Amino acid sequence: MDMNQYLEVFIEESKEHLQNVNDQLMLFEKNTNDLSYVNEIFRSAHTLKGMSATMGFDDLAQLTHKMENVLDAVRNHQLDAHTEIVDVLFESVDALEIMVQSISEGGDGQLDVKLLVQKLQRIVAEEPVAQSAASFIEYDELVQTLLSQTADQGVNAFEITVQLESTCLLKAARAYMVFDVLEQAGDVIKSAPTVQDIEQEKFESSFIVILVTNESQEKLQASIMEVSEVESVKIAVVPVKKETEMEESVSQEVAAAIQEVTVSASSKLSVEEKKQPSINKTIRVNIDRLDSLMNLFEELVIDRGRLEQISKELNNSELDETVERMSRISGDLQTIILNMRMVPVETVFNRFPRMVRQLSKDLGKQIELQIVGADTELDRTVIDEIGDPLVHLLRNAVDHGIEMPQARLTKGKNETGMIRLKAYHSGNHVFIDLEDDGAGINREKVLQKALNRGIIDEKTAETLTDKQVYELIFASGFSTAEQISDVSGRGVGLDVVKNTIESLGGSVTIDSSEGYGSRFSIQLPLTLSIISALLVQMSEERYALPLSSIIETAIVQPKDIMHVHGQKVIDFRGAIIPLIDLKKLFNVPNSVQGNYYSVVIVKKGEKTAGLIVDSFIGQQEIVLKSLGHYLPAVFAISGATILGDGQVALIIDCNALIK
Repeated sequence: MDMNQYLEVFIEESKEHLQNVNDQLMLFEKNTNDLSYVNEIFRSAHTLKGMSATMGFDDLAQLTHKMENVLDAVRNHQLDAHTEIVDVLFESVDALEIMVQSISEGGDGQLDVKLLVQKLQRIVAEEPVAQSAASFIEYDELVQTLLSQTADQGVNAFEITVQLESTCLLKAARAYMVFDVLEQAGDVIKSAPTVQDIEQEKFESSFIVILVTNESQEKLQASIMEVSEVESVKIAVVPVKKETEMEESVSQEVAAAIQEVTVSASSKLSVEEKKQPSINKTIRVNIDRLDSLMNLFEELVIDRGRLEQISKELNNSELDETVERMSRISGDLQTIILNMRMVPVETVFNRFPRMVRQLSKDLGKQIELQIVGADTELDRTVIDEIGDPLVHLLRNAVDHGIEMPQARLTKGKNETGMIRLKAYHSGNHVFIDLEDDGAGINREKVLQKALNRGIIDEKTAETLTDKQVYELIFASGFSTAEQISDVSGRGVGLDVVKNTIESLGGSVTIDSSEGYGSRFSIQLPLTLSIISALLVQMSEERYALPLSSIIETAIVQPKDIMHVHGQKVIDFRGAIIPLIDLKKLFNVPNSVQGNYYSVVIVKKGEKTAGLIVDSFIGQQEIVLKSLGHYLPAVFAISGATILGDGQVALIIDCNALIK
C-alpha cells in the first residue's frame, strides 16, 4: 500500500497529538496527583506510536513506545512522578517534534534517540516500584464500554490502589473485607490481580480495583482505611466519556488517521439536547487550496470594481440593479472566505508555556504564564509572521522583566513572577498585550545607554516623555543587558519586533512602571489580503492609503501652514504635526498646487503626520498585490492594487513616512 497519500494526514494528526502531550504534561507537572493527565498523555503517545509504525517511521515509534512504558508505570502507581521524569518526557517530546518537522519538510524523520531511549529505560528499571510492585490494570474495550455506560447515569469511576501492611498474615481475608466495603459502596468493574488470584493469595501486598459508585472519594478513603492492616489507599478519578460521546478505540483511531479521507464528521449530544442532537461537521482543507481560492476572489474583487464603474458611466437602471446585487453577494462571499482563512492565535500561543518553563529553569526563576483569549482569530498570513516577535518579547520579559525569587521577596512580591499574554478583538484590529509584574523599565538607565550609543543627544534627552524613553529600547542594537546570555542581551530582538509588526500594518507601544512591571501592546490588522483604503489623486496618478492608518481628512488653507526648521507644519487639534507633500516625495509630474491643500492625517503609534494630496476620490475595498522581485524595497510603497478601470494604484506605507 502506498503510504504517501496518507502522509499529510499523518503529519497533521501527529502535530495535534504532540501539542496535546505538551499541554497535558504542563498541567500534570503542576498537579502530579491527578493521573487523568497521564491517561490523556498515554492515549496520544499510544496513537502516535501506532501511526508512526504504520507509516514506517521507526525512530518515532521506538521513542513513543519507551515513553509509553514510563507513562504506564506512572498511571498504574508503579512510579512516583517527579521533576526528573517530567523533564525526560519533555525532552522526548522535543525530539518527537524535531522528527515530525523533518517529515513535514520532506525528510526521513530519523534522529539519534539512543540517549533518550536509555534515559527512559533507566527510569523504568531503576525507579523503586511504588508500594511493593502492584500489578497494573488494563483498560480494555469491555471496561471502557462499561465505564461509558455508567457515565451516562452520572456515576463516579475510581481506580483504587489498596496497600496492605507488610506484616499482614491473612492477606486474602483482609482483601475480602476491602471488597465487601467496596461492593456496599458500588460495583467493582475489574481488579488486578483477578478476584480468583486474590482469593488464593496470589499477590504481594497490594491490589487495584476499578469501582463505579455514587460515594465521594473522601468517604471511600475513610471506609477502606477502617479495615485492619490496610496501610494506605490511593484513589484516582478515571476520566470517562459518556457512551454517546465515546471516542473510537485506539486501533480504530490509528486506522482512521492513516487510511480514512481527510473529512471527519462528529456528532455530539448534550444532556439538554438529547431529543434534538446537533451535528458538527468539519473538513480538513489544505491551506494551498484556500490561498488559490483567495487569489481567485481577489480577481473577482477587481472585476467587481470595474463593473461598478461601468455601471455608473452607463447609468442603466437594470445594470445598476444587477451590479448592486452582485456587489452585495460578493461582499458576503468575501466575508465567508476571509473567515475561512482565520486561525486562532492559539496556534502561536500554545508553544509559549513550554518555552517559558524552560527559560525560567535555565535562569533559576519562578514564572507563571497566563494566556487569555487564545481563541481570538487572525488571518493566516498575519499568524505566520507574529510568532517570532512574540518570542522576542517573551524572552525579554523573562530575562529583563521578572526578577530572581529572592529579589522579589525582598520587594514584598510573590516569589513567582507573572507574565500575562492576552489577545482580543477591537474593531478591525486584533490587540495582543504582553504584561509582566517584574521590575519595569529603568528610565534613567535607558536614557544613559541611548546617550552612550549616540541614539539621542543631551538636548533631546531633556525633552523626552517617559513613553518616548521607553520606545528607545526599540532602536537598532539597543540593549541594557550587562552581560550577553543565550536568552537575551545580544543587542538584537526588539528592533526586529517593531519592524516586523509595522511591516504587517500594525504598531507596538510600551507602558511601564518601575518596580511594578511593563506592558507591550501590539495592534494588528485582521487581514492583509483585502483591505479598506482611501483612494487619492495626485496629478494624473492615483494612490491608496490604508484606512487603518488614517485618523481623518482635512482641507487646509495656505495661511494655516507654518514652517519650523524648514519643515511645513500645522496645528492639528492643539498639536503641531508635520506635513509631507507626497507629490514632491514621489516626483509626480505635472503637479500644480491649488488654492488649498487636501490633507490626510495619518498615525503611527502615538505619532501623527499630514499627507498632502491633490484630492480625495473615496473609500474602496482593494486587493493588496506585492511588487515582486523586480521592485524590491521601494521606499514608502507596500504594494499595488488594480482599480476598476484597469489602472494600477500604488499603496502607500504610512508607517515608513513617519519617523
